[in-house]
Amino acid sequence: MSMAEEQIEKTFGQVIVKEEKARMQSKAVAGRELLLKVLAFLSPSLLLVLWEILSRLGVIDVRLFSSPSRIFYALIPMLYSGELLYHTMVSTRRIVLGFLAGAIPGVAIGLSMGLFPPVRASLMPMVAATFPIPKLAVMPLILIIFGLGETSKIFTIAIGVFYLVLINTMAGVLNIDEIYLDVAKNFGASRLQFYTTVALPGALPMIFAGFKLGMGTALLLIVAAELSAAKAGVGWMVWRAYDMFDIEKMFVALITMAFLGYVFSSLLDLIERIVIPWKNPKG
Repeated sequence: MSMAEEQIEKTFGQVIVKEEKARMQSKAVAGRELLLKVLAFLSPSLLLVLWEILSRLGVIDVRLFSSPSRIFYALIPMLYSGELLYHTMVSTRRIVLGFLAGAIPGVAIGLSMGLFPPVRASLMPMVAATFPIPKLAVMPLILIIFGLGETSKIFTIAIGVFYLVLINTMAGVLNIDEIYLDVAKNFGASRLQFYTTVALPGALPMIFAGFKLGMGTALLLIVAAELSAAKAGVGWMVWRAYDMFDIEKMFVALITMAFLGYVFSSLLDLIERIVIPWKNPKG
């Protein structure tokens, strides 16, 4: 065998070894991902089993904390009757409208504050002064201005979402490397192009962080918003169950709220992966 043939055989062997290592690493990664998924499924399941056992043994007072089986028996009729779906759709509509009403102006004003120092100097004191005010504390004022209809509930959610999206958007623009702004100036970019080609793409990761925080706040505020003169909604179900001391129905409403939070969070993650593919190239 010639030297050239030996070199080719050696190189071919190295390639095979590298491919085998890559396959083994891929299997190991897949195994870890499967283990994490199993743990994610088992941890809440084990908690429910423990809860049921303790309630049957009398360690937990079922009059106050109920049990998974009782909650399940209360859930089934509400699903079949359509009652739970109706209240869920009512709350979902309010959450989505309130989220959009707060997020869209939050992004627009946040981009302006990040791009233009005069705008930031003018508005930042007002943002800093009003942001710490608890949103529930202004609900009486919101009810006086907008009445007891849908507008007051949507505005309550919107005002909570607005600040979080605005602050995160502004921070995202301020963290953009100056070189990108300089390049845009040198090429004579218009103000609209500054928004669409520099500020918005550069701030997108922080904007989506604001969206996720805002959605969490929207889910918190919907319960308080539906306390006032509401006749439907998951938050209304919580307060109604409290009035009637219907613990199982209250837990059904809380589980539904948790489910909505999971759905909205997953939806935002999906949109983020589509809009910002460069953030998670392996996702």
